[in-house]
Amino acid sequence: ENTEPQRTAFLLRKQWTLYSVTPLYRFCPARLRDYARLLSAFIAAEKQKGLAVEVGVELDIKVAVSSLPDLKGSDQDQAGILVQLSLRSPASRKNSEEKLVWSGWFCCVFGDDLSKNVPEDFTCLPLFLANGAESYTSIVGSWFQKTFDCCFRRLAISPLSLSWMAAMWTGCKVDKTTSAMELVFSVPCLPYPLDISYAIHPEDAKALWDTVQKTPGEITQEEVDVFMDCLYSHFHRHFKIRLSATKLVKVSTAVASAHCDGIIKFLQSQYLTGVLMLLTELAISQIQ
Repeated sequence: ENTEPQRTAFLLRKQWTLYSVTPLYRFCPARLRDYARLLSAFIAAEKQKGLAVEVGVELDIKVAVSSLPDLKGSDQDQAGILVQLSLRSPASRKNSEEKLVWSGWFCCVFGDDLSKNVPEDFTCLPLFLANGAESYTSIVGSWFQKTFDCCFRRLAISPLSLSWMAAMWTGCKVDKTTSAMELVFSVPCLPYPLDISYAIHPEDAKALWDTVQKTPGEITQEEVDVFMDCLYSHFHRHFKIRLSATKLVKVSTAVASAHCDGIIKFLQSQYLTGVLMLLTELAISQIQ
């Protein structure tokens, strides 16, 4: 892990919505201030139903675009890009009082395979995360798509990927583990929605994983399957319900929580890069 906790602390304990992004055409990291001005004008124009807005005029929405150099997995990765929208009310403009209303950031953590296969004019930042109103996400995404000829798609997380996350995060060591590991399953083929929540004491989950994992630092599909099957068997023994017939929709651990709809929450800064590496891999697989 190579992130500095102080510089990435604002990413923790917020709910982020995941998107995959195709490579950006002629994106220049040295022009972030220009992009902020252009995006600000675009947002104002959208809010005024398409009326033209002069670039550089002070607006109700302030846009800041900055670099996140710590969010890289390797030297080949592009530095992350943070976009923040702040709201200024007319009464507080003189005092420069601003309220952050939306954040979004692009990153690429160990995305070497994608970077090697695109022309020089393209910048690979396949993972995008947004926190805030969907209306702002739509506007910002629209500007990036028009400006850099890229495409945004919501990034869902499959039950298979969630089971990997459950196994990987269970094996991580954290200083303070007070909350249980929780798995949420959706029961199919019912006339009404029904979810089953399965909570496991973190020390019990870690002890089980330690008996399953053969080589520390390496994880195989077989080990993940055995880990989940053991949890299913324990649950069936007590409640006579076969979780294998349901769909895993959410995983919550001390490291992070993830939902199948593509919602993520980071809880430990020391494992931020590892979680982003897995999400980057999922984003790239959707692009390809």
